[in-house]
Amino acid sequence: MESKLSAVIITLNEERNIGRCIEALKGVADEIIVLDAFSTDGTVSICTALGVRIEQREWKGYAESKNYLNSLATSDYIFSVDADEVVDHELKNAILVQKRNGFSGVYSVNRLTNYMGKWIRHSGWYPDVKVRIFPKEGSKWEGAFVHETLSFPDNFETKMLEGHLEHYSYYSFEDHRARADKYSILTAKKHFEAGKKASFLKPYVSAAGRFFGMFFFKGGWLDGKMGYHIARISALSNIVKYKELRRLNREQKA
Repeated sequence: MESKLSAVIITLNEERNIGRCIEALKGVADEIIVLDAFSTDGTVSICTALGVRIEQREWKGYAESKNYLNSLATSDYIFSVDADEVVDHELKNAILVQKRNGFSGVYSVNRLTNYMGKWIRHSGWYPDVKVRIFPKEGSKWEGAFVHETLSFPDNFETKMLEGHLEHYSYYSFEDHRARADKYSILTAKKHFEAGKKASFLKPYVSAAGRFFGMFFFKGGWLDGKMGYHIARISALSNIVKYKELRRLNREQKA
């Protein structure tokens, strides 16, 4: 029996991306629901013009927001999509086949990142497999600060869908650095809450390891100039992460 699918998206100032994301979901999802954290740009008006359901709510973290959004879905199956992601033609067809046959278990997609106009196929960014289609019942996002993960029953089979979820990630090096530092600070808070500490040298040793790992061992050099900058910014943000962790621990002792 054919299944129904709810596509769910969280947004905050995503006017650059949200229209493209929604248009690609039409014909795939039976409903599209956007949870917006009170955007101050044109995000809400774009969503309204495209006829999707939009709710606004104060930001309460990734996992909590995604779980609330899932609760609004009316279909048995949910497709969790980020505002800067686009379903390509092959992935769309693969989803439609599964819909016609009836969904079962959970489904992974392979995300392909577009970094300032270049598709990144190395650097540890690809392949980037994530579970994104899952039953509403029995599934839950977990994670207090950042890098939320989907929890689902162990007996659910995970199936890989053909095609790509195109990820239009960053439009400038400054944008990448700002967001990478933001996630690093959130990760530092997560480590702090878990009781972790960092030595004086940890920020720099970790940064060097991150750069060489991404650029050389994970083939970032094959991504050319962009691969270098991805590794460089990731390394610098590692310094931010462990310096922030050290600062939190110092404050606790004070």
